[in-house]
Amino acid sequence: MMLTLRVFFSIFAAVFFLVACEPAKPPFNAVDITGAKGYGNDFRMTDHNGKPRTMADFHGKAVAVFFGFTHCPDVCPTTLSEMKRVMEKLGPDSARLQVLFVTVDPKRDTPELLAKYVPSFNASFLGLYGDDDATAKIARDFKIIYRVQPGKTPDSYTLDHSAGMLVFDPQGALRLFIDYGRLTHEQIAVDIKRLL
Repeated sequence: MMLTLRVFFSIFAAVFFLVACEPAKPPFNAVDITGAKGYGNDFRMTDHNGKPRTMADFHGKAVAVFFGFTHCPDVCPTTLSEMKRVMEKLGPDSARLQVLFVTVDPKRDTPELLAKYVPSFNASFLGLYGDDDATAKIARDFKIIYRVQPGKTPDSYTLDHSAGMLVFDPQGALRLFIDYGRLTHEQIAVDIKRLL
């Protein structure tokens, strides 16, 4: 009897240990980059309404930052459309999410063009722009790569650029990287709600 009890408790302890040591399910669908070093967490750009902006303007909101350009044929409109659906999925919580579209094409993406393009996906979305130096700085700070690919004419060029989105929590800390095309808008909305 004593031996049977010892065997039982040994098996129970082993099972408990295995269950307790099983890796926890990640809390986010996106890549959790909380605490990642070397990323910028601020900027000085101008929004499509002509207002100077920094990250402090959005304190208390989750902030999703995406880099692209208005002439982009696929990645940029797809990402902005997905974020429009995220806003719809969030319902009233969408007021606590700010989507920022940072142009990497300051030559063609004028404030007027950004003001037509970006809010056409959602009225709350903001387009950010700066001169060549400001654009290079924010891209470098946020670890974004972009490169001009010449076209047939000087103005028909396109740009290769990083397609992921960075998400900051309401306290301004970088938390998530959302790789292009990897998550559904429902999964992104779940992650945003967790941050809020």
